[in-house]
Amino acid sequence: MKQETDETLDSIKDIKLFQAKNGYRFSIDAVLLEHFISAKRLEKGLELGTGSGVISILLAKRLKGTKIIAVEIQKNLAARAARNVNLNNLDESIEILEKNILDLKKIYPANKFDFVFSNPPFRKTKTGRLSVYEERAVARHEIEITLPDLIKTASYLLKHSGKFFLIYHPFRLAELTSLLQKARLEPKRMRFVHSKTGEEAKMVLIEAVKGSGTWLKIIPPLYLYEKDHEYSSEVKEILSMS
Repeated sequence: MKQETDETLDSIKDIKLFQAKNGYRFSIDAVLLEHFISAKRLEKGLELGTGSGVISILLAKRLKGTKIIAVEIQKNLAARAARNVNLNNLDESIEILEKNILDLKKIYPANKFDFVFSNPPFRKTKTGRLSVYEERAVARHEIEITLPDLIKTASYLLKHSGKFFLIYHPFRLAELTSLLQKARLEPKRMRFVHSKTGEEAKMVLIEAVKGSGTWLKIIPPLYLYEKDHEYSSEVKEILSMS
């Protein structure tokens, strides 16, 4: 498959990806979320905002037999994600759907999916500096989708006891938890991600279950770096070949 002049060809674990040189490029957040997703039965899944397709592709490689629909509103990103799916020989496992997340209720019936996952934009449009590159701006700021709409959509699509996985920034954790509970998505498992020991959390990984009771497990934190900005042994293991 041909690499375009404005792209790079990159590798992570056992997959390859075309990425824009100057547009949206995946970060370690995506790999951490894929590693966090776990359950015995994850047969039919949906990703809200797939970007280059990295999370769905890694997940489909790990969970054999799982069918995933990966939704992306940006035309260029959706096209690149489809090429990446083909590049990794996963056309039978992943369908790229170029749609606005808000339109999914018109496409799918309620209670259709076993799990939904997302690495959503975390900044409101009037906070932070907008990227001059549209792909990055839409990926990081709530330009096309707000957090309440994302959560309502996930709840609608999930079966009873279905699981919603996401990675988010802790500064909006109180708001996130409230929105999840209002949508009958009860947080069940949470892990904070820190750059180093002694520093505040930079990210939080959350698993919520639709229609579940109220209890929450906080699992031990994940530290990204040890000394001299070298990845920690756990992160090295996560990034290694699966």
